[in-house]
Order: sequence, then structure tokens, then C-alpha cells
Amino acid sequence: MPQYNPPLRDMQFVLHELLNAADELKLLPAHAEVDEDTINAVLEEGGKFAAEVLAPLNLSGDAEGCVLDKTTHEVKAPKGFKEAYAQYVEGGWPALSCDPEYGGQGLPVVINNAFYEMLNSANQAWTMYPGLSHGAYEALHAHGTPEQKQTYLPKLTAGVWTGTMCLTEPHCGTDLGLLRSKAEPQADGSYKITGQKIFISAGEHDMAENIIHLVLARLPDAPAGSKGISLFVVPKIKVNADGSLGERNAIYCGGLEHKMGIHGNATAQMVLDGAVGTLVGQPNKGLQAMFVMMNAARLGVGNQSLGLTEVAYQNAVAYAKDRIQMRALSGPKAPDKPADPIIVHPDVRKMLLTARAFAEGGRALTGYVALQLDKALSSDDADERKACEEEVALLTPIIKAFITDNGWIATSHCMQVFGGHGYIHEWGMEQYVRDARINMIYEGTNTVQSLDLLGRKILGNNGATLKKFGKKIAEFVEEEGTSEAMQEFINPLADIGDKVTKLTTEIGMKAFQNPDEVGAAAVDYLRVVGHLCFAYMWARMAKLALDKKDSGDPFYKAKLITARFYFAKLLPETAGLIRSCRSGLAPLMEMDEALF
Repeated sequence: MPQYNPPLRDMQFVLHELLNAADELKLLPAHAEVDEDTINAVLEEGGKFAAEVLAPLNLSGDAEGCVLDKTTHEVKAPKGFKEAYAQYVEGGWPALSCDPEYGGQGLPVVINNAFYEMLNSANQAWTMYPGLSHGAYEALHAHGTPEQKQTYLPKLTAGVWTGTMCLTEPHCGTDLGLLRSKAEPQADGSYKITGQKIFISAGEHDMAENIIHLVLARLPDAPAGSKGISLFVVPKIKVNADGSLGERNAIYCGGLEHKMGIHGNATAQMVLDGAVGTLVGQPNKGLQAMFVMMNAARLGVGNQSLGLTEVAYQNAVAYAKDRIQMRALSGPKAPDKPADPIIVHPDVRKMLLTARAFAEGGRALTGYVALQLDKALSSDDADERKACEEEVALLTPIIKAFITDNGWIATSHCMQVFGGHGYIHEWGMEQYVRDARINMIYEGTNTVQSLDLLGRKILGNNGATLKKFGKKIAEFVEEEGTSEAMQEFINPLADIGDKVTKLTTEIGMKAFQNPDEVGAAAVDYLRVVGHLCFAYMWARMAKLALDKKDSGDPFYKAKLITARFYFAKLLPETAGLIRSCRSGLAPLMEMDEALF
């Protein structure tokens, strides 16, 4: 059975040394009281919950899955999930970063982000239930009416109700402009909603007393396409005027998807048959409101793969130290044993270090973005709020796509370390691979994220936001450029920064002639920019490690070695990606469809 140990030391390094989170948060009125001790205490207790309560349920939850009673349309989560959720609620964890006005603790996003990484490592399928609830909370907090906020937010904050996002329909996935669900206005101001939704994570379960669905649908006079979509809040059980629960609403689970992974989470086919809901935000402006939840989900999905990368790495290292096979090519390293531990073999080390570098780089980048999000939400400086909001928007598709791609690579490598045992369920590794694969698909496939990054976030404003982010990198390069010890990190960072600038300009010029050039380059381009972000984080972490290399703490020695591995073995991938980007559209479109 796989084990999980919360990486508290590395989290503290990222939050306290790399990001100086406590000092940064003190400048935000809402978080002025947050200090390092508070952060450490929350993460320590959160780590215990993840490791002791959730992790033991991961393997069994995957084997058992969810069960639908087709006569009642009720779904039972795997054994232990409901009890774990009750402990989660009792511990006050759902309220961690919610607004105190609705019963929340008001802690910053950057702490919640680190907490959720640990939950994802321990049990991604379980974590999706409260994760989606938090997204529903954020959407209603941003766009709900005062009545909706008063009705739903205290219950979502407390965790006694959970939430979902109901977007996808059988005939449309990412292209929501094609959706057909209808909302008919009623005399009392409510709406009756009819339609079918599929792939609804946590759409039905027995872990909470009510489920609050955020549903996209069309009003009768709605214009065609994405400009005619409205958002509605549709509770599983209707809520009376006094806040008590009333009768069952006409929304129910018609089936569960039989999936490759995340078996412990109910991926539901939801049927709405005149279900009563209320409008969230303005008519025909539903996507604007739902994007709050969608962007939260995209950051959350990146965090899911970060969690899987970390736990897969931990178990692969433990196995590699214990498993003996063959001898090192340079001669026995464990002469007292019949063979050497496989960790002596260079390629095993490459796989382990790849996972480690992706985990630690991902932790740094997600923490950085979470802190920028705190500033965007809470700064009393309007210019800072706007700048941070733009930077978060720029980096969100990178968090979602780059980190989930890395998670797939890393979990696959870690399964490979186990050899044939990696294919066996009891070791847990093949589950991490299966769970990691969905993260590249849902909440907008990684191709969609790449198009969003290149087409909307970069070329859409002539690279203005990218230039601002690049300026931060350039300033760091300038500061450390004269340090001889930093040259092995600064030179490749400066180089990839220059290459991204030139590549962006080149693609932009091609796109003026033919917009399909964006589609041809986008996926490779996002991976190049993802490496730019990781190189920046790793160079900054290397600087900190160099400053402490004589401290006697082996943590900094390991950090420096991992940084060197990243720059030597992983960053060079960008050379091939840039060449692929520059090859353009022609190699993809030359073949006639009939020849496929």
C-alpha cells in the first residue's frame, strides 16, 4: 500500500524563503495578522488529516468506486469517504479561505493552495468533492445576489452542503455555445430548467445533506452561441425561505460514468426535468460568472497533478532504495548484498529526479500564483490588484496544462521505477498514472489551455502581460548576472527568456497571415513558456540554496542538486519544442482528409 508524508519542509521553504509569504500578506489588510507560525500550524494539521485520514482510503476507494441506485438515483461514495468528509467538516477545513462574513476563517489563498496539494496527494478522488464546492462558493461569492449569498454561502462555507459545476452536455464539451439546456421563466422569478449534463464531477453522493449545482442553460429569447448562455443555481433539495430544506428538486443522477481513473469520485450524468433554479448574474452573461469557477478549477487541476507527482515520487524513491537488481556498471555499490539497490542506476535516478524537479518546481509556481491571487483579491492598491489579476490570468493555463503534462510524465516514470510491480494495483502506482491522465483533459483540455495562453492571453494584448512577467525575470537576471556561482542558472534563464520573446514575435507575425498558425504552435509554445516559468522559479530557489549551502542543512544541498538537474536535463527540451513551433502549419495540413 502506498505511503504519503506531507512535504512540510519544502512547503515552508517555498512559502517563507522563496515567496516571503507572511511579509507579503502583512501588506494586505485582510491578512495582516497572518504570520509564519499560523501558516506552519495550519499546514501541519492539514498534513495530518491528509496522511492519516485520506491516504488510507485512496487505494480502497479506487477499487470500490461509487455505486448508483437506479431506483432512487442516489449514489454511495466508497467506504470511509462519508466519514472522512464529516471529519473534514468538523475540523473547519471547508472554511479555511472563505469570507468571515459567511462563517469563513478568511485565511489567504496561498495557504489553502498548499493544503489542497496535500489533500490531492493523499486522495485526489475524495478531494474533488470539497474542491468543487469551493469553486461554487467562489462563483456565488463573486456574482450571486444578496439572497443567494445568504442562502448558500454559509452552508458551502461550513461544508454541510457541497457544490458542482454543470456545463458539459452529450453533444458539446469545451464548445459551450452549442449547449441546449433550457430555462423557462416562472411568475415567481424562478426558472424551470430542462436538459442533460454529463461528466459532472461530484454530481451526486451521500456525503452532504444537499448539493448545490451551478447550471448553464439558455433563456427562451437567448441569442445563439456563447453570448446566449445564462447561469443558474439549482439545489438538489429545494431550500425554504427560512433556510430549511424542503422537497426534492427535479435534478437527478441518470447514470455514472465508468472511468479509467478517479473511481472514488462520482462522475455523473445529470438529468434536469423542470428543476427549479434562480438566475446568477445577468441574463445571457452566464459564462462570465462561471469563469470564476472555471478558473479556480483550472488552478485546482494543476494542483491535483502536483499532488500526484509528489506522492508518486515519494513511493518510487522508497522502492528504489529497497529493491535490489543487478550491479552498478562501475562495480558493486552494496557488496554485502546479492545485487545493488536500483537507485544506483543512472536512468532510475533520472526518472526520480525528473519527478522531484517537476514536483518542487510546480510547488514553487503554484505558490507564486496563489500569492498573486491573494494580492489581486485583497490589495488596497487598485493598480496592484489589476497587475496581479492579469498575471494570474496569464499563468493559469500554464498551471493547468504544463503541470498536468508534467504529472503524467512523472507518474509514468515513477511507475516505471517499480518495473512489473508498478502495473499491480496493490502498490498504488498505476492508480496515480490513471488519475493523472484525466487532469490533462477536463476543465478544458491542455490544447484549449494552450490556445487560451497564446491566442487570448499573449497575442490578444500584443504580449503586454507576458512582457511584464518577463520584466520580473529580466530584473532577477540583472541582479544575479555578476554572481559567478549563479552563472549556471542565470545564463540558461536569460537564454530561454530571449528565445520566448523572439518566438512569440515570430508566431504573432505568422498569425496575422493565417490564424491557424496559432493552433499549429500553441501546445509546443505553452510548454516552452512553462519551462520559462520553471526556470525562473528554479533559478530563484538555486540562489537561496547557494546562500545556505554552508549551513550544514542537507535540504539546501538537495535543492541545489535538483536545480542543476533541472537546468541540465529538463530545460533543454525547449530546443526541440521551439524548432517544432517554427515548423509551422504546413506539415500538419498538407495531407488531404481522405488520406488519413
